[in-house]
Amino acid sequence: MKIYIGADHNGFDLKEKLESFLRRSGHEVVDAGDVKRDPDDDFPQFAGRAVSQLLGDADHEAKAILICGSGQGMCMAANRFQGIRASLCWNLTEARLARNDDDANVLCLSARSIDYEKAQAIVTTWLNTPFAGAPRYKRRLQQLDNLT
Repeated sequence: MKIYIGADHNGFDLKEKLESFLRRSGHEVVDAGDVKRDPDDDFPQFAGRAVSQLLGDADHEAKAILICGSGQGMCMAANRFQGIRASLCWNLTEARLARNDDDANVLCLSARSIDYEKAQAIVTTWLNTPFAGAPRYKRRLQQLDNLT
C-alpha cells in the first residue's frame, strides 16, 4: 500500500520511526514531511502537502498518516480538503472504528500523547481494518461529500 506521511517538528521523531516500520512492513512510503526537525515549521504545510499528494494519486487505496504534537492541528488541516476523511486516533478501538465505520483515509496521531509502540499498534490496526461498507456508512460518507 502507498502511504503518505508527514509531520511537523513535534511529530518528526515519531514520523521517522513509523516511516521505517512501514517500509519494513512492505509499504511504499512517500515522506511529505520535513527532512530534518525544524522548530519553526508549521503543521499546515505538511498536512497540505500530504493530502494534496494523496488526492492526486491514482491509487484509491493509498492512505496518509499525519503527526503533530496533539494530532488535532493536522486533523483540522487535512479535513479542509474535499475527499479527505482524517481521524485522530489514540487507541486501537478508535483506529478500527475510523476505518470500519468512516472509511478514514488519513490517520492523525499525537506525538505528545502516544509512544512509538502504541503508535505502531494504532497504525497497524488502522491499515488492516477494511471499510465495512454498510449502507448507513456509505450514506453518511455521501452526506460528508455533499457538505460545502
